[in-house]
Amino acid sequence: MAAGTKGDGPAIGIDLGTTYSCVAVWRPVHERVEVIANDQGNLTTPSCVAFTDTWRLIGDAAVNQADMNPANTVFDDKRLIGRRFSEVSVQGDMKLWPFKVISGPSDRPMIVVQYMGEEKKFAAEEISSMVLVKMRETAEAYLETAVKDAVITVPVYFNDSQRQATLDAGTIAGLNVTRIINEPSAAAIAYRLDDTLVTGEAKTVLIFDFGGGTLDISVIHIDKGTFTVKATSGDTHLGGVDLNNKMVEHFVQEFLKKHKADIRSNRRAMMRLRTACERAKRMLSSTAQAKFEIDSLHDGIDFYGSITRARFEELNMDLFPKCIEHVQKCLSGAKMDKSQIHDVVLVGGSTKIPKVQQMLQDFFDGKKLCKKINPDEAVAYGAAIQAAILNGEYDQKVVDLLDVTPLSLGIETVGGVMSVVIPRNTTIPVKMEGPYTTEYDYQTTAGIYVYEGEGTLTMDNKLLGNFTLTGIPPAPRLVPKLKVTFEIDTNGVLTVVAEDRSSGNKNCITIINNKGGLSKEEIERMVSDANKYKSEGKKEMVKVKKER
Repeated sequence: MAAGTKGDGPAIGIDLGTTYSCVAVWRPVHERVEVIANDQGNLTTPSCVAFTDTWRLIGDAAVNQADMNPANTVFDDKRLIGRRFSEVSVQGDMKLWPFKVISGPSDRPMIVVQYMGEEKKFAAEEISSMVLVKMRETAEAYLETAVKDAVITVPVYFNDSQRQATLDAGTIAGLNVTRIINEPSAAAIAYRLDDTLVTGEAKTVLIFDFGGGTLDISVIHIDKGTFTVKATSGDTHLGGVDLNNKMVEHFVQEFLKKHKADIRSNRRAMMRLRTACERAKRMLSSTAQAKFEIDSLHDGIDFYGSITRARFEELNMDLFPKCIEHVQKCLSGAKMDKSQIHDVVLVGGSTKIPKVQQMLQDFFDGKKLCKKINPDEAVAYGAAIQAAILNGEYDQKVVDLLDVTPLSLGIETVGGVMSVVIPRNTTIPVKMEGPYTTEYDYQTTAGIYVYEGEGTLTMDNKLLGNFTLTGIPPAPRLVPKLKVTFEIDTNGVLTVVAEDRSSGNKNCITIINNKGGLSKEEIERMVSDANKYKSEGKKEMVKVKKER
């Protein structure tokens, strides 16, 4: 649907987070954004799905039974979406999760659970779609009308595969995803549109978004209704989950030392310990020490845990400095000095950690950090504004969001050299091309290998995909004139086209197709399954009501 075209119903903004998700909507009648509470009255919903013999539970209900059903309770799914099973990060995370992950078609990670007495395998997109369905239903219950259109946010360093996988999750959930936007960009919209901040003057802000699973940093120049992203940096594998893991490992070792027992093979014990550590981490943001007690944690042994804020900071001293490194990298990419930043805006639950705030404030020479927008709701808030604009509902001054590509994109040339077609921090959507030729005499085919990264050699960068251009007229090397065009759409999804200028022969790739992405048939099957699970859930609900 084109921007400015009025949709059939309200459009919502969804912050699909690693640990928590949030949904918001622009209310034209009241001329404000409303963050929507779920059926438990909470404005954020755990990104968690659980499977039992009779139910499929999503959100708070899934978390509440996690300790009793760890092997069938799925969380941190965002760390799998758009990735390959063989990736180092996936292999590392698997060791920490109580649920089972196996290698599926095209090296895609598949989550294995027991549901209604049967073994079921789910792609990460399916689990994320279930969370999206929960957010859509939350909005529909509040708005008392059907919702189809949505803007979904993603970490700034999500690659094209992860973005496409998020789009697929939206399709499976029955949503028309009108746009995928970066989380810091959505937060910048929330910052600017907060009534207490609108001054009309141009500002350059640094959005520091430190959430449950990712760190995203953007330098954004805001001039009236135009948001221009100057540079980005971040880590799709650095967030509150990683801080929790350090604490969990600390107490695993403490239990081993005290009781001579290793609890890592006990899924239920690990789940209960993980839950206790998450609570302790939150407590340490407001107190100097946190304590917890877990009855019969392992082999009937009660466990008493205690940790100080100083010890928590010590456990994570290899992770905290990375936050500042990415701030420096982002400023460098924007070619700006820290003194040129008007506001440092905190977004994401992990920014509540005192050590993070202290390090940021020290880096910016004592500058007061901006905490005027709710760090848990800001991303959904901005997404709701973007959704309303695309839906033709937002009739205030138009917001023009100019995002950028986080990494350089190019192809491999002679000697394994990375030939950049689109440099990092280029504003998107964008279309760029480069002239190329053949390496050998009378070569009739050419392999096009697409990479992302900042290394001079492709071996130092990440291979996104490859395809072959055929039908090149035989000629001495360096004579044929080839053209390779890179195009990134508004959702950040990349398409590469190679063409022989003399013959007009072409071939292309949308990179997701070479990275184990879902086919049209697979998506249709998952949509059908999603409807079936929803129907099963309604039947169980009716049965329970009758029994009562």
